[in-house]
Amino acid sequence: MAASPGLEPLVVSSRQGPYELRFVADAGAELAASLAGTHLLVDRRVAQAHPKKLAVALAYPSVLLIDATEDAKSLERMPAYVGHLLSKGVRRGQTLTAVGGGIVQDIACFLAATLLRGIDWRFAPTTLLAMSDSAIGSKSSINCGGAKNILGTFTPPKAIWTDLSFLDTLDEKDVRSGIGEMLKVHAIEGPEAFDRIAVAYASLAADRAALARFLRDSLEYKKKLVEADEFDRGPRLVMNYGHSFGHAIEAATAFVVPHGIAVTIGMDLANFAAARLGLGRAEHYRRMRPALAANWRGFESTCVPLEPFLAALGKDKKNTATKLGLILPGPDGRIRRFEVANDDAFRAACAEYLAKGRREVLA
Repeated sequence: MAASPGLEPLVVSSRQGPYELRFVADAGAELAASLAGTHLLVDRRVAQAHPKKLAVALAYPSVLLIDATEDAKSLERMPAYVGHLLSKGVRRGQTLTAVGGGIVQDIACFLAATLLRGIDWRFAPTTLLAMSDSAIGSKSSINCGGAKNILGTFTPPKAIWTDLSFLDTLDEKDVRSGIGEMLKVHAIEGPEAFDRIAVAYASLAADRAALARFLRDSLEYKKKLVEADEFDRGPRLVMNYGHSFGHAIEAATAFVVPHGIAVTIGMDLANFAAARLGLGRAEHYRRMRPALAANWRGFESTCVPLEPFLAALGKDKKNTATKLGLILPGPDGRIRRFEVANDDAFRAACAEYLAKGRREVLA
């Protein structure tokens, strides 16, 4: 199977200059050709799954294998990574290269932004989640003190190499986790864009060409928001659709629910809450639910305890002192930011959804 289906490169503008995402046939060859002066951070499972593709890179003297768990991207783990890089002689003018999904990306980006007051970094995403969303946008976040994504920076990579053949070794639920982010970006683009990917949903996991087209569209949609609002102060905030609820679901379930699946459920909850609170309309909840429900299959019965969920939601950095900053669909189905009182009505809507929302359609 060809890993580069004729997709055009994507160039994203940022305050640090433009950076390019290229769809490549062999990321291993790209890495092998650019090892001088770099330090590799590689997801251990990716190294084990692709030993031939990554053989040259993994033989390089400075390779840090990372077990890509949520704990790995905590502030408390950073000193060990810095110690490794110092032992390998890292210095200004050199580069960090991340090979993995969002966790390895977050670690590499955070280190690159802060180590020696900033060095360059590059990224070879290996998950659909990273390929379709987090690879562009400059943003990285790490966890601290039990708060998810509470520390971070905006530091774009110098290059992104997207090799779709990495998807061949992903678990099916991890592919759906990436599709969850694609559904999100299409919903933000507008009801028509969401309806297009919803119609094609059943073919995405099996048809690589169709998946690639919608992946490229997702990046184009996100690029517009990133270039309009690189630092997440205005229009780009809508990219958090499904995320405030999704992050709370992840935390309340001790990360049993994968990120993109949690975001998928979070979008459905956002649609449900908007309708219940009179901010949106039930028809948009019903319109989007079939594709969202198909994407969270296997997690229908996963318990999300209400109090831990609400506690995690209350810690979200997008909140104000008195209200929750939530991204919800308005009456026209367009996604926008609302400030919602954290009152009995809101908590009742969350309680109702968590109790039965994945099994019952809003009447």
